[in-house]
This record gives sequence, structure tokens and C-alpha cells, in this order.
Amino acid sequence: MYRIVTAMLQSARVTILVKALPQPSKTYGETVCCAGVTTEGKWLRLFPVRFRHLKEASFSRWDWVRFQYERPKADRRHESCHVYEETIKRDGQLLGRERSTLLEPLLVSSAQDAHEQGHSLALIRPRNTRFIYRAKKPTDIEADREAYRRAARQTSFFDEELAALDPSPFEFKFRFDDAAGSHEYQNGDWEAHAMFWRERQRTSEAEALRWMDGIFNDEYPRRGMVFALGNMAKRPQTWQLLGVLRLDEANQTAFAF
Repeated sequence: MYRIVTAMLQSARVTILVKALPQPSKTYGETVCCAGVTTEGKWLRLFPVRFRHLKEASFSRWDWVRFQYERPKADRRHESCHVYEETIKRDGQLLGRERSTLLEPLLVSSAQDAHEQGHSLALIRPRNTRFIYRAKKPTDIEADREAYRRAARQTSFFDEELAALDPSPFEFKFRFDDAAGSHEYQNGDWEAHAMFWRERQRTSEAEALRWMDGIFNDEYPRRGMVFALGNMAKRPQTWQLLGVLRLDEANQTAFAF
């Protein structure tokens, strides 16, 4: 998807915190909701990012990324950017010892707190977390698979056709408490689902689930964990879990995966 870049565009540099699960889009094919934070601690949401078309510009969590953007016409959330995909460039990585310094000041007590402050993205440190998984119904898996097939076929003249993604056979969720109460959110973090596929290929499905249980119910809570949350453009009261990050408490050594 190539467009003419004009001098009217704005420029930004963010460290990536959120890469949500790919979603089929009628306009853009397969897109990934990404979000990051500038050096000044300002949230920005990147869309549309057709992540699997980026190739050499592909990025991971904690990478610094430069890009050009304009204000979206339909999305009024002030953090949202309509990104010019061809301008995306990786520009280093936020090191472990620097992560707490940048992110601790962004922590809020709850999604409700963020909403009341007029924000559509938030970072919280959840309490009493519990990672759970449930097998999807075969009909739901096939519906997801067909949606990915359609999205993979929807390309422009200049794009290479993508292999369709295989949907996860499980729903991954977190139960947790914050200052506004108790919640159960579906985990939309692409990296968490990628963890499952990698470990299942290396060992087995049962071992992959057991390993993820240990990571999310023991290691991350014990060492320090934060959630990146975001609301929906058309339903701003509805918040989603977009990223699960390892981040030490402020009084610990700043180190994270």
C-alpha cells in the first residue's frame, strides 16, 4: 500500500509497547493495532499497520520506531495516528534498565481513571491476576480461519500475497483487580499467542499451556507485570487488554524482558 507522502505530515518516534492480534479489515486487509510511547511519555496509536507486509521495517516490542502520520478523519481519540506505512523505520531499542524510568510515570490506577482523564490508552499494574485459557469451539476456530483467509487475499497490486494466519485454538484471558474493581479481559496481545505457537511447536500443546501458566501466573506477577489497555473508537467505555509486559516495580532494579 503505497501513498504519496506530503510535507504536511507529522513525524514521531515511539518505543513499541502494543502489538495486538491481527484483525481482518474490509479496507486494509489484515491489520495490527500497535501503540507506543514517545521519549516525552506521550502515548500514540499506530493505524493502519499491515504488519506482515513491513518486511525489513518489521518491529518488536521495545523497539524504537520512527514514522510519519496525519490525524485520522474518523477516529477522534487524541492518541490515534493514521500512519504512512512506507515511512516506518526501526531506530534502536529501549533497554531493560531504561524501561521503568520511562513507563512508571505513565501508570494509572485503572482504565476508568484513564478514561476520566480523557485518555484512550493506559498502563496499569494489576493486582490478584489470574491467567486462564479455554478451548475455542471448532466452529469459532473455522470462522476465524476463514476471516484470516479473506484478509490475506485482500492485497493491492503491489503487495505480495500472504499465507493466511492460523488462529489460536484457545482463548487466553486474565482476571485481575484494579482501583475500579474486578475484571476479566480477553488477552489480545499478539506476542502472548505467538508464545503459545512457538512452545507448542517445540514441545506439545499440553506443555505449551503448562509453560504459559507458569509464566503468567508465577514468573511475571512475582517479578513485576503491567497491562497495556486501550478503548474502542466507537465504544470508548469498552476497554481491552492489548499488551502484557514484564516491568519491575519502581523500587527494584529496572530490568524487563
